[in-house]
Amino acid sequence: MDTTRQQKINRLIQKELSEIFRKQTQQMKGVLVTVSTVRVTPDLGLAKVYLSIFPSEKGKELLENIRTNVKSIRFDLGQKVGKQLRVIPELAFYLDDSLDYLENIDRLLNKDNNEVKE
Repeated sequence: MDTTRQQKINRLIQKELSEIFRKQTQQMKGVLVTVSTVRVTPDLGLAKVYLSIFPSEKGKELLENIRTNVKSIRFDLGQKVGKQLRVIPELAFYLDDSLDYLENIDRLLNKDNNEVKE
């Protein structure tokens, strides 16, 4: 269970990272990076950031690119939240594939419904 402080920091980091990724992907047509969840550890030293990337075919490639540029992203985050946080947490990025999972379930259910109707 996250404390109130952790929840506030989660929301702050999610909002600011979303803005950073929006600006960075603005030049790339047809690519959308969404920060779906941020979870900060109790000592506020690590932030696990879950990204949803559209189109999902480019997900792994973009995630690797983001992981190689984690220092510059953390620096940009520090510029935005430096007044609210004393220490900027380390960032760990993960691919959030929950939307792909839901899409797959929906496709399977539709396939079953079509087979039943026939």
